[in-house]
Order: sequence, then structure tokens, then C-alpha cells
Amino acid sequence: MRIGLREAFLLAVLLALPLASWWLVFRPQNSEIAQARREIEHKRAMLAKVQETTTRTTDLAKENEDIRGRIQAIEATLPTDKEVDTIVRQVSELAVAAGLDAPGIKSEKPIPAAMYMEQPLKMKMNGEFTGFHEFLIKLEDLPRKTRISDMKITRSSDVNGNMTAEFTLSIYFQPESRK
Repeated sequence: MRIGLREAFLLAVLLALPLASWWLVFRPQNSEIAQARREIEHKRAMLAKVQETTTRTTDLAKENEDIRGRIQAIEATLPTDKEVDTIVRQVSELAVAAGLDAPGIKSEKPIPAAMYMEQPLKMKMNGEFTGFHEFLIKLEDLPRKTRISDMKITRSSDVNGNMTAEFTLSIYFQPESRK
């Protein structure tokens, strides 16, 4: 069998057709498919990051709520500036109940402390040391926030076991305008 020009041309067309379809159709589609797969992987990675961030955001929102609740609990223990006199009266009653002489109290100018105010009170007490210790324990049990600084205790030379205590008691409160 002899192959003529027409048969050779037909054979070339038959061989060229699959090669041309691969070159012109399948190769570009494979490239597009590979690009689409890369995009899908990138989007999956981004989705995983978003899900992780969302999980952390939910946890942070819960923690913020817990912190907000704790702040409100602390603020509930802060009296207003109108209630400071009541706290001073309670402190004086605690001292007398502990067997100490009525304390001498000198109020100083309120000091701003963060978002609250601090009312320093210079106090001087006389009595037995055990009574003073009892007073400090009862003062610590008060629901209001207080702080003692600059404490100086002097032993009495007259009566054994007696002392004089001088200290600054700070009462923290919220100004009425903040409530």
C-alpha cells in the first residue's frame, strides 16, 4: 500500500487534532484547575484563621463580661462621697467596740485615685494592744475598701499592754457625679 499525498495529509490532520486539542484546550484548562486549587487552599487557610480568630473573640468577649462583672462587684463596695461619713462612724464604733478610747480623727483633702477618690483620715487611738489588733481584724472585714498607711505604734509607759497608734486610714469612694 502506498501512501499518497492525500493520505499523508489526512494522517497529519488526525495526529495534529489531538495535539492541538491538548495544546489549545486541555493545557489551559489544567492550568486554570491548578490555579483554582491554589485559590481554594488559600481560602481554606484563611477560613481556618478566621475560625480561630472567631473562637478567640468569643473567648475574649466572655472574659470581658467576667471582668466587667468583677469591676461592678468592686464598685459596689465603694461608697459615694455622701456615705463616707457613715464609714467614718463605723470605724469609730469598731474602735470603741474593741475596747479602745474613741479615736481622734482628722479628715484631710480627698485625693483623686484612678477613677475614684481616696479620703485620707489621720487617726490616733489609745488602748490595749489586743483591742487594737481586734479593731484591725474587724476593719479588714468591712465590705468597703480601706487602706492603712503611715502607722506608728508607741508603747505606753504608764500601763503595761497599752499603746498609742497613729496612722492614716484611707477610704476609697466614688464621687456622686460618677454613679
